[in-house]
Amino acid sequence: MKDFSYFAPKTATEALSVLAKLKGEGKIMCGGQSMLVLMKQNMLTPENIVDIKGISELDYIKYSEKEGLRIGALSTHSAVEKSAVVKEKYPALAEMEDNLAVVQTRNWGTIGGNVCHGDPAADPPSIFIVLNAKYKLVGPEGERVVNAEDFYKDYLEVDLAHDELLCEVQVPSLSANTGVAHEKLMAQKGDMGIVGAAVLVTINPSTGVCQDARIVLTNVASTPFRVKSSEKVLIGKVIDEKLLEEAGKIASEEIDPPSDVHGSEEYRRDMARVFVKRVTAKALDRAKQNK
Repeated sequence: MKDFSYFAPKTATEALSVLAKLKGEGKIMCGGQSMLVLMKQNMLTPENIVDIKGISELDYIKYSEKEGLRIGALSTHSAVEKSAVVKEKYPALAEMEDNLAVVQTRNWGTIGGNVCHGDPAADPPSIFIVLNAKYKLVGPEGERVVNAEDFYKDYLEVDLAHDELLCEVQVPSLSANTGVAHEKLMAQKGDMGIVGAAVLVTINPSTGVCQDARIVLTNVASTPFRVKSSEKVLIGKVIDEKLLEEAGKIASEEIDPPSDVHGSEEYRRDMARVFVKRVTAKALDRAKQNK
């Protein structure tokens, strides 16, 4: 690992000041578990590291019916996983966290670090996209809010300027008759997903017709992949086994997954089909129960 200068600001204002002075030569670290791996492999060689893990003002989880869920960027995965309000209002988010890596990783790793790392196999981005979440970014020009879906640009590339901080994840309240589910294919619990799926389904309680559907797959493209063609198959119809099969088939044809030691392109396509069908069925069942 190459030498670097180390900065550890204690407030967001101080962090932004340091980033401004470094003029694009600073790399933010807010947990470092993924970042340090890249540095050890010399895939990332920053001259300056700005470690924001000690900024306590960005460590919080808040909820109100009007504003929904607000998660500070430095909230750990364990904090989200164990949060009573997350378990009650967004159970799929808590379930996802329970399957994210191992306890030690969840105890130290942060939501902000995961979101900004931009790994297409990461789990939180897919959940945040189906939940229609937004990311609050703060920079020298003030705040800007970006849709989670628009934040991911390419492999390990996100819409975050060199002088900006991700400060908060904003998740709107869920409407009644909405169900959300997340599952991933793992060699063992806590592994990165070979293929993962997050799905939101909203139904009309009187007719059972699907009013909204959002489907996002992970590790099948260079970014989290929203399968809008599969969503269109479901919206406006009563979801049955045939529609689930069709949605899964469309997803498998639309993606362009990588082939690696964990799974071939063909295998990932087939697992995308399986997981779209399976996870959508689970979200649908939850929508029917969520009155």
